[in-house]
Amino acid sequence: MERWNIVRAFLLGPLLEAALPKPGNVNRYRDFSDLTLYNFIFANTAVVSVYHEAVRTAELVRRGELFPSEAGIGSLIKRAVIASKEVQDANPNFGVLVLGIPLAMGSSLSKNPLEAGEKARELIRASTVRDTMELYRAIRTANPKGIPGGVKYDVYSDDSFEELFRDGINLWKLAEISCERELVFCEWLTGYELTYSTAERLFQLIKEYPLEDAAVRAFLELLASREDTLIVRKAGKEEAELVLEKAREVLEGRLSVDEFDAFLREKGDLRNPGSLADIMAASLSVLALAGLKIKVVDGKAWGIMGQP
Repeated sequence: MERWNIVRAFLLGPLLEAALPKPGNVNRYRDFSDLTLYNFIFANTAVVSVYHEAVRTAELVRRGELFPSEAGIGSLIKRAVIASKEVQDANPNFGVLVLGIPLAMGSSLSKNPLEAGEKARELIRASTVRDTMELYRAIRTANPKGIPGGVKYDVYSDDSFEELFRDGINLWKLAEISCERELVFCEWLTGYELTYSTAERLFQLIKEYPLEDAAVRAFLELLASREDTLIVRKAGKEEAELVLEKAREVLEGRLSVDEFDAFLREKGDLRNPGSLADIMAASLSVLALAGLKIKVVDGKAWGIMGQP
């Protein structure tokens, strides 16, 4: 796939996700006290050169000029995080970058968007301990909320790099260890299974609903199907289970979307479903790569699929 088409898709997906009026998240109508739509706009446009470099590097892998182990995924994620931090003061996109950079590289290695997840999975499997060390540096820079301390390979421990090197922990092994605590790492292991199933659901929904309504419906279905790992880390498992139950009530017609949104915001950002929002962003990038366009009808933007 053409380099700039891939870059555009992986910039557009997160920007769409941030703007869409999904319950509990920052969107074009709602902000948090320490995180606004502008953080997403500035951060996600600051990484264009890193995505370009990621895709160019994948092209070298495809041509056999680099080994997959030389792809440098960890360094690319770190550079994207640094670029994001240089233009704003929050952490609006760490999970999106963790998902997006390998998937963009997988897209460059693929003939069509449906193969990109498996290609990204192969790159993650071929990664090195240095990639993990660079990812740790990225995490320290981004400083995501809810990162546990006192665990094996503690991100903030002075001994972590020595432990990673000693035990040969590349990104694949790190994902195996971390999947239970953070959903985005599970996507590395499955070839982006949830990302693709969500993209497929969005593809079906945009045939029936305007883009915003389709995205909100898909997001509600995600929230009703699994616990958001960011909520688990920040607020605990009981809160995450409660969010899941409330999302099901919305789908069953026993709670309105506005009431659900108010519930999610009752405790500030503790119930902010950020991990599943990252999945939505990656799914929208997949749709953009497959040719998503919009057509405005009576003031509503409808998603239509054209040629990528």
